[in-house]
Amino acid sequence: MKGIRFLRTIQVKLIIMYVLLILFAMQLIGLYFMRTMESSFRDNFSNTLDQQAQLFAQSMASYLTPTNQDGKIVDDQTVEAKKRNADLSTDIGNWNKVINADIQVIDANGIVLASSQSNAENIVGQKNTLPIVSRALQNITESDNDGILIDVDGKRKKFIARPIGSGGKVIGVVYIVASMEDTFTTIQRIKQIFWSGTIIALAMTALLGVILSHTITSPIKEITKQVTYIAAGSFDHQLQVRGQDEIGQLSHAFNGMTERLKEALSLNEEERDKLASILSNMSDGVIATDTEGRVIVINQVAKQMLQLDDQIEGTPLAQILRISPEMALPRQIGQTNTNLIDVSFPNGEDLTVRVTFTPIQRREMGVTGTIVVLQDVTEQEQLEQARREFVANVSHELRTPLTTIKSYLEALEGGALEEPQLAQRFVGVTRNETERMIRLVTDLLHLSRLDSKEAMLAKEWITVSDMLEEVADRFAFQLLQRNTEIFIVVEQELPTILIDRDKIDQVLDNLVSNAIKYTGDSGRIELGARKNAQNELEIFVQDNGIGIPQKDLSRIFERFYRVDKARSRNMGGTGLGLSIAQEIIRAHGGDILLESEYNIGTRVTFTIPYLAGESEEI
Repeated sequence: MKGIRFLRTIQVKLIIMYVLLILFAMQLIGLYFMRTMESSFRDNFSNTLDQQAQLFAQSMASYLTPTNQDGKIVDDQTVEAKKRNADLSTDIGNWNKVINADIQVIDANGIVLASSQSNAENIVGQKNTLPIVSRALQNITESDNDGILIDVDGKRKKFIARPIGSGGKVIGVVYIVASMEDTFTTIQRIKQIFWSGTIIALAMTALLGVILSHTITSPIKEITKQVTYIAAGSFDHQLQVRGQDEIGQLSHAFNGMTERLKEALSLNEEERDKLASILSNMSDGVIATDTEGRVIVINQVAKQMLQLDDQIEGTPLAQILRISPEMALPRQIGQTNTNLIDVSFPNGEDLTVRVTFTPIQRREMGVTGTIVVLQDVTEQEQLEQARREFVANVSHELRTPLTTIKSYLEALEGGALEEPQLAQRFVGVTRNETERMIRLVTDLLHLSRLDSKEAMLAKEWITVSDMLEEVADRFAFQLLQRNTEIFIVVEQELPTILIDRDKIDQVLDNLVSNAIKYTGDSGRIELGARKNAQNELEIFVQDNGIGIPQKDLSRIFERFYRVDKARSRNMGGTGLGLSIAQEIIRAHGGDILLESEYNIGTRVTFTIPYLAGESEEI
């Protein structure tokens, strides 16, 4: 693997590039040089041979036009002719030694007169029928009359035929065959020298390439190492600037970039920490989505608010908030939208969330996502709903007696005063409605003081059994009228407790009064007290009356809430008794609990811790 990685390095690539460039140049030069050299050698050889053939042809002209002393042509069979032939053979032999070639002298009829070849006796007197000889006899001296042949021994030879002329006539032909092996051997030797030089040059080029490429790749390796440090988060290393060339300028620029990158990342880290701190400490939930409405950032408050898992990134916002996909997609720049949505969870809990959608804008890219701010307004909405119901209930509770009073006063004014019995009854109804209004206003003022913590607890040490006995005595007449029995069950040796007797009496009176009202004739009521394991005084009121339906138990302590509104109003209740009792018990640091089964009975229990002190402000 290391070898493969080495072959992929820039240094190897540079060396290969240099070597290939040199090799290509050498090949191009060599090809041109070889062809030019070979052509030059062959041309020189051919020209030299041609010149020699021309000279030889001129010298042979006298042999082909034999004359006697008188200038007459002699017969071939004469003594002069024989001497001529002997001299011709001798002359050819001398030329053979000079030009190192096989020579034939051919007459005008194509008959070989003399030859320098070893088998001359077999050739002389024979007719030479070669095309080149025939063309020379026709005085054709173009280059087409030259050629190269390969002998039976595999040697390359140059053959040439030149006409012998006399008086403008062709009287014979000189036919020369010269070996070119020495020329081709010389060419081959020069080629070998060239290729050896090429190999040496390539080796030197590769060595120089290694040295020169190292001067380039070494800074690049240092830059690569620096990039690795930066990728690992280390910005302490600096590149060494070795010169003012391009590599040096790159190193200097890279060092500057490293410093700026370090500052930018430090600033980015600081901003990210600030953002993370802001997101984690916000009381509101924050969700960021991309262009497709998928979650990319979410803070812990939003996860807790929506009861989400940790790995929620990438989930569509519409799925999380249970809204339409169109609502979760980014909007136009500057378009902010706020909605109230109700979220229900599998555990039965309901949540009211105010959701504000704000588009994310990036330069030259437009809207790239959405910032969603979640505010849990469940309590606010419940308080607002309670306020609206409270106002409506107060208005209704006041309007009903006022309407009755107004009606009866108008009746009295219209003549009912003239009838004493009717007038007395109307005045009695008016008085009862007025007392009802007074009780309502009194209860409202009491609740207002408790809510604003203006009511004071005047605590004193109380014996619980005596307090319960007095409560039973206060309701003895009503119990007798309804034929209802009350039983007091108090734990023995129950410690005294420091409480506001008047307010606790108000709580007990309300609970016992409700028990009497909603228990039929011949009913049974238990009033008891004990000390529980949490060091608290636990007092309960239990009856076997009509009870409360299960659906109404969760709202029984709400102000003006009545299970049977018509019956409660007829019985003179204001719907604030249990609310006042709850506030009084909470002011004592305790708690109140109501348990009931419809048509079986109701049990109300409240606890007060055993604390020391004389008086406390609520």
